[in-house]
Order: sequence, then C-alpha cells, then structure tokens
Amino acid sequence: MLDDYRSAPIGEPLRATLGFLEKMTLMPDSLSKEDADAVRAAGIDDEQLLDAVHVCAAFNMITRIADTVEFAIPSEAGFRKSSATLIRRGYL
Repeated sequence: MLDDYRSAPIGEPLRATLGFLEKMTLMPDSLSKEDADAVRAAGIDDEQLLDAVHVCAAFNMITRIADTVEFAIPSEAGFRKSSATLIRRGYL
C-alpha cells in the first residue's frame, strides 16, 4: 500500500480517502466539494472524513515545521526503537 495505494489490495473507502488526502497535501488549491462527495460516495461519512483530514493536517504541519528547522531524521534503528516504545505505551 505504501508504494501505490491506487493498486493496493485495500477497500474502496480507504482508497478514496487516501486520494482525497493526497490531493489535500499536494494540491490543496484544487480540492473541492466534488472531491469530498467522491469520498462520501465510496462509503466514508463526514465524521470519518473529518478525522482523516485532522490527522493529515497535523502530519503536514509537523513535517513542514520539521523541514523548516531541519530536524534530524532518525535512522532505521532509531525508528524501530521509537516504534517499540510507542507500542509498549499503547499507541496502536
């Protein structure tokens, strides 16, 4: 799925949501009511879409801030260690 959500073996509601979030991230000026309507038509309700938008917006802001202040990106081992800590603390 990480390589190409368009052809990944996932459900259409998730595929439509990912397409919406991709457009929101890369081409926000072209996002329209029709894009939201397409996600709804795929089976996502307004609350689910809003949740996805909030998570995406938060990650977009964090990424832009991190890029701006040149945060160090952990190594593969660092990511593994961090993920193990998050899992132990109940973040799943």
